[in-house]
Formats: sequence, C-alpha cells, structure tokens
Amino acid sequence: MNALGAVWPAFAGFAWPWLLLALPLPWLLRTVLPPVRDAGPALRVPWGDRLGEVGAGSGARVPMRGQPWLAWAGWALLCLAAARPLAWGEAVQPPHSARELMLAVDLSASMGERDVLIGNEVVDRLTAAKAVIADFLTRREGDRVGLLVFGRAAYVLAPATADLDTVRGQLLATEVALAGRETAIGDAIGLAVKRLQGQEAGERVLVLLTDGVNTAGVLDPMRAAEIARDEGVRIHTIAFGGEGEALSVFGFQLPSGGPGIEEDSLREIAEMTGGRSFRARDTAALAGIYAEIDRIEPVESPGEALRPRLERYYWPLALALACGLLAAALAPRSSRA
Repeated sequence: MNALGAVWPAFAGFAWPWLLLALPLPWLLRTVLPPVRDAGPALRVPWGDRLGEVGAGSGARVPMRGQPWLAWAGWALLCLAAARPLAWGEAVQPPHSARELMLAVDLSASMGERDVLIGNEVVDRLTAAKAVIADFLTRREGDRVGLLVFGRAAYVLAPATADLDTVRGQLLATEVALAGRETAIGDAIGLAVKRLQGQEAGERVLVLLTDGVNTAGVLDPMRAAEIARDEGVRIHTIAFGGEGEALSVFGFQLPSGGPGIEEDSLREIAEMTGGRSFRARDTAALAGIYAEIDRIEPVESPGEALRPRLERYYWPLALALACGLLAAALAPRSSRA
C-alpha cells in the first residue's frame, strides 16, 4: 500500500482491503487440489479418428496456452477493483457560522421583584430572564458563549466555551443577590472587556442585561464603555423589567418605590460601542430581543478543511476487461481443413 501511495500520491487506501487476500487464490487451488487426470474419450467408436479430423477442420478454437501472464494480470486487477481503491479529492473548507458572545446578567436585589408574567404566572425578573436566556443557549449549537454575573461585584461563571450545557447549568444555578444586592454595571463591562481581549477583532460582543442603575463598583459605566470601544468590544444593552412589584394598599395596586432603569445611560453605552439598546418589559419582548441579537451578530468563520475520498475501482476494472479482450484476440485458431 505504501508503494502504491508513492506512485499514486492521491491514493487513500482501500474500502475493503481484506479482498486483496484473494490474490493468491488461483495459485493455492492449483497447488492444493490434485491434478485433473485425462479419463479418456467418453465414447469409443471405430471411426473416432475421423471425428477428430472433422472437428479440427471446423474452425473451432483451441485453448489458449501462450500468455498466462494475461490471466494473472486480469485476476490481480479484478481483486484490486473488488477491494475498492480510494483517492483523495480536492480539499474543501465549508464556511462555519459561529458567534463569540459574553452574556452579563444582573443578579442584584431588584432582580427579585415579581412583575413579569410567564404564561398565567407572575414571576421574578431573574426567573424570567433565565427561561429566555436558557432557550437562547439551546439554539446556539456551534457558538462560543461565556457567562458573567454581577451585583456588588462582577464574576465570571463560565469563560467563552462551546460547551453550552455547562453555561446553561451555571445560569440556572444563579440566585438573586448571589453577587451582592447592589449593581456594578461598570465593573461588569470592565471584566467582560478583559475576558474578550483574547478574541479576534470584530468578534468581541457583550450582551448586558440589567434592571437597575449603577450603584456600586469602582469603574464608572461610561468610562468602562470608552475602554470597550477602544478595545473593539461591541455592547448590546437590555433594560429588563416591568414597572416594579405591585403593592396592595386598601385594595388599590400601587407600584413599588424601587429605583427605575437608566435607559438613557444604557442607550449611550450601546451607541458608544457600536451596539444596540433594547427595552423589554416581559418575556415575549426579551425573547424577541435575543432573536434580533442572534440575527445581527453572525460571525462567519472557515470550518475544518476536509478531503473527500473518491471511488477509483473502475480503473483496475477497465484494465482487467482490457486484459480479457487482449487474451481473446491472442488466442490461436486452428486452420480449416
């Protein structure tokens, strides 16, 4: 097989190499089996010699005895064809669509407010966000996604990875106030930029989901946005949440007095870095936002180069047929009487 590869550089092996074991089969049969003895004429008649003369003069063929190498070559070529030789085709590199995203999710105390409707049930903001983001991850096969959470401080739970099940598991395990009760938006952006610096330019994307205002951290959100812009990190911001958990006073429903969302600041952060700003008050709007992010953030990258293996059995099969035709042409004919 190595010698064949030297003569034929594109040789890729055989599909059924075990059929090459049939090559010595005719020699083995000739060696093992006893020779065929001449049993004599089947019919004895007084005019047998005259019948032989008539048959010789009829122009009938006699067995070929001159070119045994044609028979061996034809058999060897048939065995090669049966083993199905393969050749390497031209390398192809199909495009691979992938994304490099870092998700930053707010875990501050305000994410525990119950003002979001899922079906017929009112749930807290974090539960609703988990449901939508988990579904978003389910449909991102082939992408690389990282997860960052923030409250009083920012922490990376999962670096950018193609193992989306791990990212989903880390997301579902989060709890309100796990990273503190305040909201450090600037620190979250700064940490995401640091993590995304290893990615190629044009593929650095941060999706920031929050429901409040910056109340903690050492880095101002606008200064963090400037750093992100200088590093080529594009930020999409999502302001998520209803109007606050309703309070019942004498039968009247009043909104809670919690802090609102700085939509103007989030919009400025997105515009400064070349991203987009969104506002979602329910899960339907949030799901639509993630679908839009999925549409505007494709990253086309070349896939793994592949060389297909092509069938080449018809070459030895054609040569075997040529050997058969040549043997038939070289077979001697007896002269007519």
